[in-house]
Amino acid sequence: MQDHTALRGDCGNCFGLCCVALPFTASTDFAVDKPAGKPCANLQDDHRCGIHARLRQQGFTGCTVYDCFGAGQKVSQVTFGGADWRTGGREHARRMFDVFPVVRQLHELLWYLTEALTLPAARPVHADLRRMLERTEELTLRGPEELGALDVGAHRQEVNVLLLRTSELVRAGTRGKKKDRRGADLMGARLRNADLRGANLRGAYLIAADLTGADLRGADLIGADLRDTDLTDADLTDAFFLTQPQVNAARGSAGTRLPTSVTRPGHWTQG
Repeated sequence: MQDHTALRGDCGNCFGLCCVALPFTASTDFAVDKPAGKPCANLQDDHRCGIHARLRQQGFTGCTVYDCFGAGQKVSQVTFGGADWRTGGREHARRMFDVFPVVRQLHELLWYLTEALTLPAARPVHADLRRMLERTEELTLRGPEELGALDVGAHRQEVNVLLLRTSELVRAGTRGKKKDRRGADLMGARLRNADLRGANLRGAYLIAADLTGADLRGADLIGADLRDTDLTDADLTDAFFLTQPQVNAARGSAGTRLPTSVTRPGHWTQG
């Protein structure tokens, strides 16, 4: 696996699993309640969302900040060989819905491992990263029973050891103070024009924080909560372990500079 291509959601080859398998609760993110295993009312017979272009306007912002990292098509077409949950019977559907979150977690780890292998500063651990990537990919190819019994948490811990080492190597070569804000509560923080080059922001709570014009080059953003974070004109060039759901949850502008691994959300202001 050389790039992120296979780790992007392909709804055309998925049976709408995120719209069925996962639960959601009526809130600012979702307009209604939906239990796990029940199809969303907006899911069409072709497994497409009937309001995809209007999700935010219709009260389903939570859907716009979700990404399966390609797990949907893997479970639909590989794990279950293209057998639809609608036609395979109740037990078939249950097994598919149980496996989907497991494979989604594995695919998220594949995303980080794949990115780590593109970082020149992490070359000392590239061999270990490659072995872990191959091992993780092998896990995703196992059958439903094995996947259902898999201890994903234990595997994630093993992967995280390598990702932490990758972070240390990459940030060591970044100019700046390399602030350690791992897991910090920065909700609503005023960080306008802050120098956060090479900062450790792993798991930091940046909900509604003002990062207008902030310099986040070379920052580790794995697991950072960027809901409603203002990234207007911020520079995230070479920030790493940043995912599309994180970017989609934030606010930004045409002046926000992003890593090439993610795209500018359509709902961001264009001015």
